[in-house]
Amino acid sequence: MTLEECFASRKLRKIRPDMLKARKSLDVATSKLERAKSLLKDGHNDAAVLYAYSCMFGAGRAILYRDGIQEKSHYCLAKYLEEKYAREGKIDPDTITLLNAFREERHAIMYGFEDVEVREEEAREAISAAEKFIRRAGKLVAPE
Repeated sequence: MTLEECFASRKLRKIRPDMLKARKSLDVATSKLERAKSLLKDGHNDAAVLYAYSCMFGAGRAILYRDGIQEKSHYCLAKYLEEKYAREGKIDPDTITLLNAFREERHAIMYGFEDVEVREEEAREAISAAEKFIRRAGKLVAPE
């Protein structure tokens, strides 16, 4: 699906930019990151990946709220960030690649018919990616 199709199908739609929602989304993302770290420490690798992804999603949503975009699709959120930010060098393209990989893993964990084995190393990578992305999103949403 292209970015244009995301808008045409209303999986993304224009709204008034909302800095309050952007900041709140970053706050929730920060909370989810801390939860991911706690879950990793307790050996719950699959849940740690879910929370790390949720952190990345919330950080991405903060950027969209700042831009005046409402999302109704995890895929379309990533597509928007890829086209509007990664291609312009404002977000590292590798971050978007990881966001998409963990989006797909989240889907497999939550909706798949098989138990997904998540290694500690993978959970650590998800948390590291989430930390990097939330810092970047914070700078984009509220530049110093």
